[in-house]
Amino acid sequence: IRKPSLSVPAPEVRVWNCLKYVGNCVVSQAQEETIEMKDVFSVKLKRRRFVGQKKGGTLLGITVFKCLHKEENKLTDYAVHLNNLSEDHCHLWFRHLKEILNGFQNRPKSLKVFVNPSSHRREATHVYYDQVAPLFKLADIKTDVTVTEYEGHALSVLKECDLQAFDGVVCVGGDGSVSEVAHGLLLKAQIDAGKDTDYIPTPVRAPVPLGVIPAGTTNILAYTLYGIKHAVTATLHIIMGHIQPVDVCTFSTPSKLLRFGFSAMFGFGARTLALAEKHRWMPSNQRKDFAFIKTLADLKPEECELSFLPLQIPHEDPPENDIKDQWHKIQGHFLNVSIMAIPCLCSMAPRGLAPNTRLNNGSMALIAVQNTSRTEFIKHLKRYASMKNQFNFPFVETYTVQEVKVQPRLKGGLDAKEDTCLNAASAEGSHPWNIDGDLMKEASEVHVRVHPQLINLYGVNTDDLESSQATCNCI
Repeated sequence: IRKPSLSVPAPEVRVWNCLKYVGNCVVSQAQEETIEMKDVFSVKLKRRRFVGQKKGGTLLGITVFKCLHKEENKLTDYAVHLNNLSEDHCHLWFRHLKEILNGFQNRPKSLKVFVNPSSHRREATHVYYDQVAPLFKLADIKTDVTVTEYEGHALSVLKECDLQAFDGVVCVGGDGSVSEVAHGLLLKAQIDAGKDTDYIPTPVRAPVPLGVIPAGTTNILAYTLYGIKHAVTATLHIIMGHIQPVDVCTFSTPSKLLRFGFSAMFGFGARTLALAEKHRWMPSNQRKDFAFIKTLADLKPEECELSFLPLQIPHEDPPENDIKDQWHKIQGHFLNVSIMAIPCLCSMAPRGLAPNTRLNNGSMALIAVQNTSRTEFIKHLKRYASMKNQFNFPFVETYTVQEVKVQPRLKGGLDAKEDTCLNAASAEGSHPWNIDGDLMKEASEVHVRVHPQLINLYGVNTDDLESSQATCNCI
């Protein structure tokens, strides 16, 4: 679409009359500029109005809003103004372009939005109403907004929500908020499907996609989906209907489902989060830095047994007895255990905390860091900020798996399941888990399974994005 000069009225009409629709593009016959319709997300009539005038006004033309790709994976909105004083021409083109936009199937028209006002520096509310909501309105997307008031509020709303009324669900907040919404979305799907929510070996998929607007501290899911922490970029991926199927894990005890999630840490990563949660009165960044340094100073291993089932070849279904024989076991003292179904990119790990897995390859990365000196452990952590070799240490083992069982050992050498007083276990007997930035304490064995492409997220595959330029100076 050629943007004509404002000072020459006659060519405006001539250029306007030359515009035509070819394939998926709006072009001028002069071929001076082409805008692909797949990049356009809104078209509006352009009018001149006096101050205070809300309706009517002199028609000046139409404005086309497109999604513009910038450097470092950033997206922004860009307006192209087409001037024409003809009412007939303007309404003809407006209707035609709206019909084209309505033909894009994945683009949402109605969204359920959750905003966590307690996220990092309490900025989520401002992020949503200042940056996100105006773009949703511009794209003619209807929204139903819930500002959460307590932990578990989004989960409660989702359990009662009629998801058929929406094309997608959006969460504005940090990793913990997103984890709660994803869990609620999948739990609601199981309830609607009549599944026993205590034991779900084969869960059904989430009925609608989930959008992630970063407004937290770490924002691992946002970095993994967009390659950047940028609210406008995330919003435009949602508006444009960029859908990415993503693997999800179930975390269960022998008797119940604990939750759905994308990644988890046991040991150092979980103890750091548990300490940070105890100091909620501190500012977010100070709290996390304090917890990291304090946990590092008090570094100690967890004694546990890891059982894992390596990734099976898809086209071969071995008998059940053969599968049992393929379980591997490692027993010992571990400083940290990571179980991740997605790469988990963040500013501290530009390649990801689990760079050898993908968003939807049906596998999990199991990263076991055995007991070692504090100095060597710090070297391992520092390597995450570089682009390679973070696992090139004799005390770090990595595996590609489809199931993992983590069996902690309580003091005195008893397995958690052997402790007859487990129901009255003290806090010391419960081991913290970090699941997607959310703290969970569990005394018994935790069984983790990966379920391929269980949910659709708004975003792209980060393999297709340019390498993130983020660096880390935190250690």
